[in-house]
Amino acid sequence: MTLRKTLLALAAATALTACGSIGGPKIAIKVYDPETQVRVDPSWPQVDWSLTVGTTAGIEALDSVRIAVRPTPHELQAYKGAAWADTAPDLLRAALVEAFEDSGKIAAVGRWGGGTGGERSDFSLVLEVRAFETDYGRGAPEAVIEVQARLNHRRGEGFATRRFRQAVAGTSPQIPDMVAAFGEALSALSTDVVGWTLTEGEKLRNEERGTRNP
Repeated sequence: MTLRKTLLALAAATALTACGSIGGPKIAIKVYDPETQVRVDPSWPQVDWSLTVGTTAGIEALDSVRIAVRPTPHELQAYKGAAWADTAPDLLRAALVEAFEDSGKIAAVGRWGGGTGGERSDFSLVLEVRAFETDYGRGAPEAVIEVQARLNHRRGEGFATRRFRQAVAGTSPQIPDMVAAFGEALSALSTDVVGWTLTEGEKLRNEERGTRNP
């Protein structure tokens, strides 16, 4: 876990414990941070352009540190006594930025609004989180992550879109085992998004170069 994530986890734990103590007994809340790792594909192109990554929540319930669980198709709840170290969109953004950095395939990557000059990057990748939850739809619990991605050229001359989804079964319904499943799902989804972004971004960049130099 990075220092930033450690500090976020401590801050979240402190805030959640304090909230539980207002008007009642303290509630012990465990804070979780799924471990992720990108699987670099040697066939991914090496690119010389920069990228900014931004994330949003498709529904308000996902813009929270609460760990969402869907016991039935039409019901969304949250685990008691557990929380993420950050909101679902921010967990995704941190995992993706780290995945791009670890790939070694891109010139520069930063967070949107992170004060790194990312707003002037060649491309922006914006992802809307549609699902980040434990889903019991098939009976056994699965960690499900689904996002809608849009890759935009800074000049507005081209874009690409795609939906990504990963579902990983938990080894048990226990929260630590589901957190591990979320780590696997987030790793796989990040790998898919990185490969797609590098490939589609390079296509858009080559199209731009072809337009400039017919």
